[in-house]
Amino acid sequence: MSAHHKKITAGRPAYAKIRQMNRGGYDRAIANQILDKGLIAHCGFIHDGQPMVIPMAYARVDDVLYIHGASTTRIIKANVDGVPASLTVTLVDGLVVARSAFHHSMNYRCAIVHGTASKVTSEDEETMALAAITDHLLPGRWDECRAMMPKELKATGVLRLTMDYVSTKVRTGGPVDDKEDLGSNVWAGVVPVTTALGQPLAAADVPDTSPVPASIPSAARKFA
Repeated sequence: MSAHHKKITAGRPAYAKIRQMNRGGYDRAIANQILDKGLIAHCGFIHDGQPMVIPMAYARVDDVLYIHGASTTRIIKANVDGVPASLTVTLVDGLVVARSAFHHSMNYRCAIVHGTASKVTSEDEETMALAAITDHLLPGRWDECRAMMPKELKATGVLRLTMDYVSTKVRTGGPVDDKEDLGSNVWAGVVPVTTALGQPLAAADVPDTSPVPASIPSAARKFA
């Protein structure tokens, strides 16, 4: 175990501790798998004394998460010097249908990250982060695009969120019904939920001779 891994798994504050361990854990490899598979992250922080949760595109680079938005948005402007933040990514795998409404549930995989969010001020790191976010959604897309213009970089803000504390929650399997309900005529089971990318639809001005770029089937394979 690396020194950094010890740092992010030891001495967790109360808000980062799992209350019910039957579905929770601190396995960093599982957390990374969930983060690398997700499409959208929900990022929570405090602004002017009020809680805020915003859905954002993101990417993981080692033990850092990068999220981005317009440079004028409050989540970017207010976090230049670094503030505590939390981020979660959830993958829903199925609806768990029980004989009792009380026992209905979901099969899911969730990663929760606590750390410090601060604005990226280095142009090199900002460019690297934007490339990582682009390629997280569409692997290889950054190199397929034209280079970003200075005005585009200026209009975009990037936050780096250190993954100081990481936890996971995972549920698998079928319904857990009461013993007296087993064998009744009420249907029970699991309804799978899948995420899939559809057929790409070219913009109206794209020439018919332009092929679909490799990043799109790569994304379809990644998120299948």
